[in-house]
Amino acid sequence: IAETLPENSLQSDAIADLQAVKAQRPATLSKRGASLLGHATASPYQWGAFVPGAPDVTEFPHKLFSQIQARLNREPDVHRLVYSSGGGCPDLRHALVDYLRVARSVRADADQILITEGVHQAVDLVTRVLCDPGDRVWMEEPGYWGTRNLLRMNGLKIRAMPVDEQGLVPDSGPAPKMVFVTPSHQYPLGVHLSLARRQALLSLARRHQSWIVEDDYDSEFRFSGQPHPSLQGLEADAPVIYMGTFSKTLYPALRIGYMVVPKPLAQPLRIAAAELYRGGHLLIQRALAEFIRLGHYMEHIRRMRLLYRQRRQFLCRLIERYLGPAFLPAFNHEAGLHLVIPLPAGADDVAIAAEALKRGVKVRPLSQYYMHPQEARGLLLGYACVNERQCQDAFGTLKACLASAGMVFTPQR
Repeated sequence: IAETLPENSLQSDAIADLQAVKAQRPATLSKRGASLLGHATASPYQWGAFVPGAPDVTEFPHKLFSQIQARLNREPDVHRLVYSSGGGCPDLRHALVDYLRVARSVRADADQILITEGVHQAVDLVTRVLCDPGDRVWMEEPGYWGTRNLLRMNGLKIRAMPVDEQGLVPDSGPAPKMVFVTPSHQYPLGVHLSLARRQALLSLARRHQSWIVEDDYDSEFRFSGQPHPSLQGLEADAPVIYMGTFSKTLYPALRIGYMVVPKPLAQPLRIAAAELYRGGHLLIQRALAEFIRLGHYMEHIRRMRLLYRQRRQFLCRLIERYLGPAFLPAFNHEAGLHLVIPLPAGADDVAIAAEALKRGVKVRPLSQYYMHPQEARGLLLGYACVNERQCQDAFGTLKACLASAGMVFTPQR
């Protein structure tokens, strides 16, 4: 038997493959699909200077977490190997009740908690179950493009609500079915929602039978003062759907998030989640529950909070020293995994970001976070996943890109 095929046979196969490709039908997208791709902004770059929102995954205690998983693997339990139809691992839901009560002043029992695969899935679930196509929703402007794309895909009418130094600015216009907010650390500007605005939103939601969706983004990483309690915990039986994730506190690939929902919604959302997504990952959820119960999660957050605070301060010193105070964040709330450096109104932040990427530095243009054209320009710089040497090297490259774009610096020596 010949070990190789005749050359003419290979040529025939290649011709047949080419003809098959030509015969393929075109990829005709739905209107929803075309809209999604037309607004796509998800980046293939998830690590390095200065990717916004990227935690330092090298600091995750892999050995400790692996030991917990290994011990659980030696305890066979068939229920960890099947679909999750009850809202997620009971041990994790109970662990979250205790953690969220202490850390975020969240009012809940275990039956109100649903484990998800992140905030994207949680937003998709609540909009599918609680909204109809054409319903009006409010969203912060600027705001997170991922949430905005999900709302578009589910046929909702998005009203972009301006953000000032006190957070989302409500008005007396038509009442929304849902309000999407990031009150602890507004994404991307970084402001926190004032108490007066929180109370105004709660009052509006009660008057109009609306729901507030609270994405508690970056609440764990506040570097000065006391943490702001959750919007959900301000009132008993608040009309708030509270969402959180372990993507920023541990690592993104974990793909575990959670929702705390009002009691009347718990059973409908639990059933809907089982029908739509067929939840699983019970073994790693159980390991995470143990990680929280033993105090390792709080210890890790405390350690990372200190590290991220140091990295933010280092980046701010570079900005002030080499660019000048005008490039420091307009809302200088010391929190989160990124900051925004403002640019003059006429600056092309998209072009600057593209040039920086060519030189190996990953930043995001602020203008892409707006639903409607605005004069505001800036760059999002994530500092969490870079050490001081990496930060300084990347900052020098970014400074050169800004200079090439005509930015004028007033360095403070």
